[in-house]
Amino acid sequence: MIAAKLHNLDKSEMTDQVLSTVNTAVARDKLSDFLQVWHDSTISGKEAGYLLTACSHSIKKANEDSQIELVLTGPTTPFVATRRTEQVFLDVISSAQSELFIVSFVAHQRPSILAALKSAADRGVHLNIILESSVDTGGTLEIDQFTGLKAALPKATFYLWTHRDEEFAGGKVHAKIVVSDQKSAFLTSANLTGHAMERNIEAGALFLGGDTPRDITQHLRGLIDLKVLTKFTT
Repeated sequence: MIAAKLHNLDKSEMTDQVLSTVNTAVARDKLSDFLQVWHDSTISGKEAGYLLTACSHSIKKANEDSQIELVLTGPTTPFVATRRTEQVFLDVISSAQSELFIVSFVAHQRPSILAALKSAADRGVHLNIILESSVDTGGTLEIDQFTGLKAALPKATFYLWTHRDEEFAGGKVHAKIVVSDQKSAFLTSANLTGHAMERNIEAGALFLGGDTPRDITQHLRGLIDLKVLTKFTT
């Protein structure tokens, strides 16, 4: 409707008829800003309308390109068909071509996932693994889980949360995430353990495309750049 009204609108004419097409204050402010930029430009109302239409199609296409899939592990029902947690973990890891982030509270050396991570490292994928650390290094676990995993995945870079501000005292690295190339992200309740993959009731969501994989990656990079997360060194 906005584009149609702009097609026949001259810059000297009142724009109230265009603003009347939206109902909320936020939308009116955004549209008013657009109309002001258009007024100060050299393009016609018809061209401005075409710009809006093109943007609308671009957003629609981007939304179509993003998908969300429910992932469940545990007892099944005949009512919902989903893929299991381990299968999705493996798919996201196998899809990585340049960069992979993995976050988990605890991680055991699950053979299938370990093999997928080794394969990713061998093809040049930069592996970033963020885990909860032991009490000795500022974390909450009684045991160190980094040394054994580092030996199993020597090409990976491991990060831990060692220095926690007072407001985060006692906090844990409790997220369970795997993100591949800013294109796919799997958020799940499942740790990288055998029980989580086989016996627990776990739930998660796989995001393919869209903003979520990119936003998660940028957030994790930011935590590293700001030294909230530091590299594990033997």
